[in-house]
Amino acid sequence: MSLLTIAGLGVVMGLVLALPFSVKKVEEELEAFLLVMGVLAVTISGKWSGHLVSEGFIEPVKITLAVLVVGFLFRACRSRVRGMVDGLVGLMGRPAAIMFIVFALGLLSSVITAIIAALVLSEVVTALRLDRKYEVRLVICACYAIGLGAALTPIGEPLATIAVSKLKGAPHHADFFFLAKLLAVWVVPGVAAVSFLAGAKTGHAVAEGASLSEDRQERVWDIVLRSLKVYLFVMALVFLGAGLAPLAEQTVAKVPSWGLYWINILSAILDNATLTAAEIVPSMSEGKITFLLMGLLIAGGMLIPGNIPNIICASKLGIKSKEWAVFAAPLGAVLLVVYFVVLLLAVGT
Repeated sequence: MSLLTIAGLGVVMGLVLALPFSVKKVEEELEAFLLVMGVLAVTISGKWSGHLVSEGFIEPVKITLAVLVVGFLFRACRSRVRGMVDGLVGLMGRPAAIMFIVFALGLLSSVITAIIAALVLSEVVTALRLDRKYEVRLVICACYAIGLGAALTPIGEPLATIAVSKLKGAPHHADFFFLAKLLAVWVVPGVAAVSFLAGAKTGHAVAEGASLSEDRQERVWDIVLRSLKVYLFVMALVFLGAGLAPLAEQTVAKVPSWGLYWINILSAILDNATLTAAEIVPSMSEGKITFLLMGLLIAGGMLIPGNIPNIICASKLGIKSKEWAVFAAPLGAVLLVVYFVVLLLAVGT
């Protein structure tokens, strides 16, 4: 790879990392921006092929259909969510019901997608009508659970879609269940831990208006537009990942596992699917991939921009960035340290 190619790809990666965080217009039109950057990266690296173009159009289909179909199902069943929440609270008691709901949403997000799980969570929180301070903590814990659980299948969230897409060839031959087999032993305990935390000290019921609430019924166009954005987003990341692969092989692949883990704290401010596209290469060992992905998944919960569920719930429920960070950043720091120690002991460097 020539120095000119390296420099060009370095500029693309720098723009991808810097502009969504620093330029409001880029953040608002992230899918289009990443598609332009992906096309540019593939052009610079000379990676265009019929296979890549086909992959770019086909790879987003499964997660897009999941978001579309489950989105319409949720719209049809939305009115029943509050009754189900009241029933679970009456049957199990509030703390146990909340633990169960968060744990279930965390694991089901790998099937119903992180986006729909976040919409369900917004409805659940609206139904609970607890004091705002506790509900913010509940939302954060649940978004951690959803962000972790959705990574278990390629239809759960774009991060998983891109990871499987980039690893489906030799030597990993990643299939639909690759990430579940690789990460479940790490993800499920994490989902259980934040579910337990969500159900602790649940506070007391308050009058309507004193808690978080989201009451707007989604329009059909909202569901279709969201699905189209997911399609475009994943397509952009397929091209971006392919285009940046030569640079990643020369740089990221040579960073030790522990270094990648801590570098990926950037996921707190940058979408973790974008970082996945820029970093993962097939030459990485399963151990290094585990370090990389767990770092992304945990850090992604620390601030609102880091993960899709955070963005959706914060927007729908009116949670401010400072409110989020006060609880989520310390929680993420603790999880990062705990997971790092356990990963070092179990997986090594």
